[in-house]
Amino acid sequence: MRHFGHVAPEVRQRLFHREPRDFTADSPARLLATALGATLYSPATRPSLADDILKQAGNGVVSMVLCLEDSIDDADVPAGEENLVRQLADLGSRPAAEPPLLFIRVRAPEQIPDLVRRLGDSVRLLSGFVLPKFTEERGLPFLEALTAAETHTGRRLFAMPVLESPELLYRESRVDTLEGISRAVDKYRDRVLALRLGVTDFCSSYGLRRAPDMTAYDVQVVASVIADVVNMLGRADGTGFTVTGPVWEYFRHSERMFKPQLRQSPFLEVQAVELRERLLEHAMDGLLREISLDQANGLLGKTCIHPSHVLPVHALSVVSHEEFSDAQDILRPERGGGGVLPSAYTNKMNEVKPHRAWAERTLLRAEAFGVAHEDVGFVELLAAGIPG
Repeated sequence: MRHFGHVAPEVRQRLFHREPRDFTADSPARLLATALGATLYSPATRPSLADDILKQAGNGVVSMVLCLEDSIDDADVPAGEENLVRQLADLGSRPAAEPPLLFIRVRAPEQIPDLVRRLGDSVRLLSGFVLPKFTEERGLPFLEALTAAETHTGRRLFAMPVLESPELLYRESRVDTLEGISRAVDKYRDRVLALRLGVTDFCSSYGLRRAPDMTAYDVQVVASVIADVVNMLGRADGTGFTVTGPVWEYFRHSERMFKPQLRQSPFLEVQAVELRERLLEHAMDGLLREISLDQANGLLGKTCIHPSHVLPVHALSVVSHEEFSDAQDILRPERGGGGVLPSAYTNKMNEVKPHRAWAERTLLRAEAFGVAHEDVGFVELLAAGIPG
């Protein structure tokens, strides 16, 4: 699979200075964590789940979570498990099927070995499990169950813990909770692909819900916990993990209080005015702003609950030609001793030692999402990626 693989080859050649690279479920974990992109959640109860998975893969989705937790009613869990097992068996029987990376979001540790047993040969389609409401105390049994399942199947299975518990949100318990989470995920570092943020649960603890005009970073009680998670668990010194962006809840905008957050000029320049109007109609200007703030705050990828959210995440994850040029200059072998140099774009200074970690992350993102041509911006990437 590859990002923008659903786009015609001649269009990719026009868009990319360097195209996204191919990867598989067996690729190195560091690349997979970067390449997760927009992780689309789907209730496990969907009667056409196998068809849905392939449809979304054909539209550019590279990672999906099949959910047995909050997206379905408590009473529907047994039926959801049965449907999940049946649908994955159906998917596995299709020789030409090329599904995305698939994860199951469970409720309890004991579901992991039970589902692995029931899936049988279909377990080869799985990349791992999403672990809800993760703390050290609640999370370790999940990680132990996943490790046992991996040993039983002989297949690499990843964990994606969801950080969403009240203990993490509340100021008086936050540091202790983060330290406990850090101990748990460090113990199973090779199995933890990424950490996911459950911002909806954070808001729930205070009876809050952000409007489509607002981002998670406008809700200060949420912004503070995101900052602390990145501070303690997202460091670039080798101890950190990939932390993914929070879910965006909206896919249609009924009424506006504030001005749209998308400038007109980038769309006018490439004759894409209708695309801008469509994005505004579906509340995508708020989503685009939140994705940009995710990246500025050290998050990569995003939890998505609607297919229309996938392309904006991927388009804004593509490395610009300017970023790529700066990163390459910073990492040239002859720059190993440090120093300062002007950007090839003559608009900034690149300081080699402080910017090295950024450059390394940028080149890894370039592998996963590609590098745009010098004259290609996010508008062209958005327009080209829309399914025909």
